[in-house]
Amino acid sequence: MTDIDPSQMAERRRGSGVKLVYDLLRDEILDLKLAPGSAIDEVQLASRFGMSRTPIREALVRLASDGLIETLPNRSTMVSNIDFLNMPAYFDALVLMYRVTTRLAAQHHKTEDLETIRQLQVAFSAAVESQDALAMIATNAAFHSAIAAAGRNSYYGAFFERLLNDGRRMLRLYYQSYEDRLPARFVEEHEEIIAAITARDVAAADRLGKVHGEQIVEQIGRLLTRHEDIDIDL
Repeated sequence: MTDIDPSQMAERRRGSGVKLVYDLLRDEILDLKLAPGSAIDEVQLASRFGMSRTPIREALVRLASDGLIETLPNRSTMVSNIDFLNMPAYFDALVLMYRVTTRLAAQHHKTEDLETIRQLQVAFSAAVESQDALAMIATNAAFHSAIAAAGRNSYYGAFFERLLNDGRRMLRLYYQSYEDRLPARFVEEHEEIIAAITARDVAAADRLGKVHGEQIVEQIGRLLTRHEDIDIDL
């Protein structure tokens, strides 16, 4: 049996600690338990998780790369604000990429792409059934990212993934507006998209991608006009 270098063991423990902190803080930010603009204190986090500040800092670096936190000029750290002012431009780009990626998937997918997409749809349906909002966000993003990958255009795929990541907290508000009981028709929309991609029906894939994106945009738009339903600091 090969002895494990103590430094390697320490590195593994630190790595698992980083992942623990990252995963928990990411979920709290996405679930809006840590509100946009709220302060992030390394000392408090180190005390909360019972670990040194080194893994805490590494986790915060990962969160910053996700766009979920930011460091201010005075070196203080806060949860990133949601950019409501640029929402119209964001929505335009989002709907366009739903259309483009779904359309390209209908043209260029391979059999193994469909298997992955269907597996992710099963996971999304299970998340909807259990009313697990964070799982809905994760599986929905994975589902559409897999469709983008099936389109065989890495530039579109990377841009769409960025849009999906940027909109995760907006999607949390979206699910919140349904009290996390997402209507069955939204799961069915995924099934219709899969059917169009499978049939290589480019026109239908384009149309369904547009409808799917627009209904999300419309619901979020309605939500943002009901100020009393948004109980987070903006």
